[in-house]
Amino acid sequence: MARRDLTGAVDFQYLESFTAGDGEVIDEVLTLFREQAAIWSVLLDPAGEGWRDAVHTIKGAARGIGAFQLGDACARAESEGPGGIDAVRDALDLALADVAAYAHERALQSLRTPRS
Repeated sequence: MARRDLTGAVDFQYLESFTAGDGEVIDEVLTLFREQAAIWSVLLDPAGEGWRDAVHTIKGAARGIGAFQLGDACARAESEGPGGIDAVRDALDLALADVAAYAHERALQSLRTPRS
C-alpha cells in the first residue's frame, strides 16, 4: 500500500493540520483509531444493544482524524436506525484502508529520511 492507494475517505491534510504536523501524534492517533476499529466492528450488530453507542463513538473519532464520510454515515445511522449500519461498515472499511496506506507511506518515508 502507498499514497497512490488512498481513496479520499480520510482527509489527511486535515489531520496533519490538526496535529500541527507532529508525526508522533499522527502515528499515535491513527494507531488508536485502528485498534478501536476492531472493537467497534464487533459492536456494529443491529440486533445488539450497543450499535448506537458504537456508531456515536465512531462518528466522533472519524471526524477527529478527517474521515468525514464515515462521520456522515454514522450521523445518518444515528437518525435512520440500524438500517444504516451497513453504510457505516463500508465507510469504516474505506477509512481503515486509507489509514493503512497512509501509515505505510509514512513508514517508507521514515526509512528514506537520513538520521542524525
